[in-house]
Amino acid sequence: MRVLLLGGTTEASALARALVKAEIDAVFSYAGRTDSPVAQPLPTRVGGFGGVAGLVTYLKAEAITHVVDATHPFAAGMSNNAFVACARQDLPLVRFERPAWEPQEGDNWTFVPDLAALPAALPDSPARVFLAIGKQHLALFAAKPQHRYLLRLVDPPRDPLPLPRATVVLARGPFDVAGDTALMQTHAITHVVAKNAGGSGARAKLDAARSLGLPVILAERPKLPGELAANDVTEVMHWLHHTALRGV
Repeated sequence: MRVLLLGGTTEASALARALVKAEIDAVFSYAGRTDSPVAQPLPTRVGGFGGVAGLVTYLKAEAITHVVDATHPFAAGMSNNAFVACARQDLPLVRFERPAWEPQEGDNWTFVPDLAALPAALPDSPARVFLAIGKQHLALFAAKPQHRYLLRLVDPPRDPLPLPRATVVLARGPFDVAGDTALMQTHAITHVVAKNAGGSGARAKLDAARSLGLPVILAERPKLPGELAANDVTEVMHWLHHTALRGV
């Protein structure tokens, strides 16, 4: 067995440690979106594959037998490429999918169908927005320049921001409720905008928003291909051993 672990999430890092403990031959792949990704206990590659064709070439060259897609739930391009490439090579693939967030009592959440719909859900009058969506889609909010935006990024932005009124805070999760509450109070945040990424590493902002009585606007996840998904490390490891025993 030789596993390709498509990572970039807290859950992927936990799975990497489990693979090492189980002495399973594996390689960890980062998309290369951050300048200094978290070090992993597995051999690690960084960067894209060059689409489906490039990924197929890599799978053959590295004699990969199993693929685990533990990318971010909004990394639809990579998930789609992995699904098509594995289908072409008849390789077993499982998606490590953390459950989406669901509102609790006291939450004031608005759901929109995708990232492109987020700006329109903000009010027209000036607001102070904690824009917790990463750096890839900031240009969407140029349509609402009247707001003051707080951005939390892993790396300093390399290019000028498309938002005229923005403050950048550099930090890497996981985050806690006390810290996020203090951050929102310091910047007098009135609205929180985020992706419905699920998991525990970035949930603190939602709990902080509830405690402060702030509205949250969440983009729903893109629909990803395939029906086979695991929700935790134990399920992924069971799948790996099960498929290996079957000779799949």
